[in-house]
Amino acid sequence: MLPKFLLGSPSIPKSIETVLPIRKPTWGLPSSDSDESAGQPSDSQAKIKATWLGHACFLVELPVRIQASSPTPSRGARILFDPVFSDRCSPSQHLGPKRYTKPPCQMEDIPDIDAIVISHNHYDHLDTTTIVNLSKRERPPHIFAPLGNAEYFRSIGIPGARVHTLDWWESRRVEVNLKAAAGTQNENNKTSDGASAILKFDVTCTPAQHFTGRGVLDRFKTLWASWVVEESSPAKVFFGGDTAYRTVHDGEDENTVPTCPAFKEIGARFGGFDLALIPIGAYLPRDFMSSIHCAPQDSVRIFKDIGAKRGLGMHWGTWVLTTEDVLEPPRKLKEECKKIGIEDGAFGVCDIGETKFF
Repeated sequence: MLPKFLLGSPSIPKSIETVLPIRKPTWGLPSSDSDESAGQPSDSQAKIKATWLGHACFLVELPVRIQASSPTPSRGARILFDPVFSDRCSPSQHLGPKRYTKPPCQMEDIPDIDAIVISHNHYDHLDTTTIVNLSKRERPPHIFAPLGNAEYFRSIGIPGARVHTLDWWESRRVEVNLKAAAGTQNENNKTSDGASAILKFDVTCTPAQHFTGRGVLDRFKTLWASWVVEESSPAKVFFGGDTAYRTVHDGEDENTVPTCPAFKEIGARFGGFDLALIPIGAYLPRDFMSSIHCAPQDSVRIFKDIGAKRGLGMHWGTWVLTTEDVLEPPRKLKEECKKIGIEDGAFGVCDIGETKFF
């Protein structure tokens, strides 16, 4: 990716936080008057919850399901995608793209997480300081990354037992031991206060159209990926990471060029998704960026190809990486949804720090 000063830098509105609000996250946690205390999931716990933390970072919590023969978990599985809390997405915190919107919280404000999922090793998606910090927690999360990244995690002190590097189409089952919800009954209809419950979810590495490299000598040395997370309810979430959809050269009609076939295959294999997190920004100049980044007209087609019911746009609103106006991606997304016949509100954006329910 060329530095922004070689591409030209769009101006940042002085009142950016009035047009792109930053909220203190609530994580969609149930209120004190919910019926969770009676062993029944609250309405919010029965839904997928997605909190945008800026750029490509989402905290997703899967639904809580009542299990007839075992205690019900106190919460759903929590997966943190592509977390970056550093000010600059760069090898140095003195040079490189600097945030024009702040993270909505501190890392210590993030609730317990069960897994971190990394799409690829570019600095705006994989941040050493963030990973090391989150890995020092009392309950350190599993880390999932594409093939070839194991040595990086070893080099920053992450135990190999907690790191899972996968090839495209490989899956892993994650089982997490949690406290059971208060008032949960077991198979003998006896309450199980203080009992433990097992959370299970599957993580699958899926293809994307992108590239990798953290320096000048390691380009394409590791894999890049999108990801699928499934819970047995079933609840299915697609995370696009950083991807393109088609390569458009200057002067070409983009509606006639070949498109990446991976997304239709992902949709066919998984039977559609309850929620898709899809990149919508960092796409101009089009002839240079189209082979590695989605423009909104690509994002809506990925949404359709994978069979998503609902979607949230990401990969915008945090760093200036390319030349489009920083507020253009959501405007264009709305236009492209209308053009392609996606129902109003099915695929949109949210405020930084906001939690959406699906």
